[in-house]
Amino acid sequence: MKQQYFELGQIVNHFGIKGMLKVNPFTEDILRFETLKTILVQRDGKLQEMQIEEVKYSKNQVLLKLKGINTIEEASNYRGCYLKIARKDLKEPPKDTYYIADLIGLPVYTDDKILLGNVADIYNTGANDIYVVKNEQGKQTLLPAIKDVIKLIDIEQEKIVVHLIKGLVP
Repeated sequence: MKQQYFELGQIVNHFGIKGMLKVNPFTEDILRFETLKTILVQRDGKLQEMQIEEVKYSKNQVLLKLKGINTIEEASNYRGCYLKIARKDLKEPPKDTYYIADLIGLPVYTDDKILLGNVADIYNTGANDIYVVKNEQGKQTLLPAIKDVIKLIDIEQEKIVVHLIKGLVP
């Protein structure tokens, strides 16, 4: 089942005296915040839509001014909250590109129909992504996300098919 909301960042502190929020972004494109008029704030287990009044940047962080948060005290109440966006508000990823959240948990099969396990994590090495696949016994297989290895990603059928090239031992 496709994830309905995606985390864009986490509020880590307040900034200044007028209620700005300091956010650690989880998106590769931090300029994405400039295109948003509203954002969903997860607070006390509930999602609250809030209007974005201003976006600034400081080092690798995003500074957000949200309507209704006007003091240091009010901003401090949001420390630790996650910022989310609904799937419907996202741009579709380019062809053969996927949201990591849609891949985590998918079963991974070899082209011989052998189940290797499920995608537990994905990280980037700079050259390419690495899919961390774990089986029920906790054994890990690391698969480079290259065309020679990843043969099929089918989000709708919820499966990934891979070809184990020499050196990739399950």
